[in-house]
Amino acid sequence: MPLIWNDSLLTGISIIDSQHKELFRRINELLDFNNKSKETITETVRFLQSYVINHFGTEERLMNKTNYPEYLIHKNAHGKYTQEFNALKDRIEREGIGVSISVQMNHLLIDWWINHINKVDKKMAEFIRDKI
Repeated sequence: MPLIWNDSLLTGISIIDSQHKELFRRINELLDFNNKSKETITETVRFLQSYVINHFGTEERLMNKTNYPEYLIHKNAHGKYTQEFNALKDRIEREGIGVSISVQMNHLLIDWWINHINKVDKKMAEFIRDKI
């Protein structure tokens, strides 16, 4: 099941929106794991790991710059996601992608991003847009 981008996910902050779109594109590469080599899957997971850290850093810098009052809550959500993603990455590299990992991937790579963008990022973006 692909992660579908649509304009309802736009935050109105161009750098965040472009990073979200790239994340969706790369997540879809991983979700389409059929007929891909273990090396290709590992490469995609490692890219995502790096890109997620970069993306979260972008958001956190913007929150700091504008004194976003829910910075710590948002940063903690990023930290929790990073831990879960790292555990998933390690598991994929160890076991490959099977049914239980596929379920975990759907939760972490689809459900989490949709919910986080719609609930947390949009709230943050509204505050930041008002400050910039």
